[in-house]
Amino acid sequence: MATVHVALLRGINVARSKRVGMAELRELVEDLGHADVKTLLNSGNLVFTSKKGASSGIADQMEKAIATALGVTTRATVLTAQELDELIAANPLTDRADDPSRLLAAVLREPKDRSQVEPLMAKDWGNEALALGPRAAYLWCPDGVLGGKLFETVDRLLGDRVTSRNWSTLLKLQQLAREQR
Repeated sequence: MATVHVALLRGINVARSKRVGMAELRELVEDLGHADVKTLLNSGNLVFTSKKGASSGIADQMEKAIATALGVTTRATVLTAQELDELIAANPLTDRADDPSRLLAAVLREPKDRSQVEPLMAKDWGNEALALGPRAAYLWCPDGVLGGKLFETVDRLLGDRVTSRNWSTLLKLQQLAREQR
């Protein structure tokens, strides 16, 4: 039986760097043996079904194929649809956040990377807020993603072991994944 997966590619089509066409990306993922491939927006968000192994193996496979076929180096974070549902349900900041474009989930490539973020919980972030779930750090950035220090700090700390999406994008990915089930 096929499992629905969501892939988040780090840094794709940001400004003018790492340009990847979504049609090319869908074709590449299909060529890897996955099916029902859909992309969301133009920033490396995919939903697909797969009968192939673990999410981490799929992520490694995607990274290698994108580098080889498209000449772009990126990190892929792959979750099952169920893991995405759990990530969304675990966010304790949704009641506080009144603008989904300023509420981020910094999705950890590996759950063990959570320990790197834990020390940041003790800091005072002013009007920004940080919370941790099993697979993501949740960031409330009311002055804008680039208007405060929280996003920059988490991104610098984890580098390519994290990729961030705003809440609106995650909810759209969740809906696409539900349509695939």
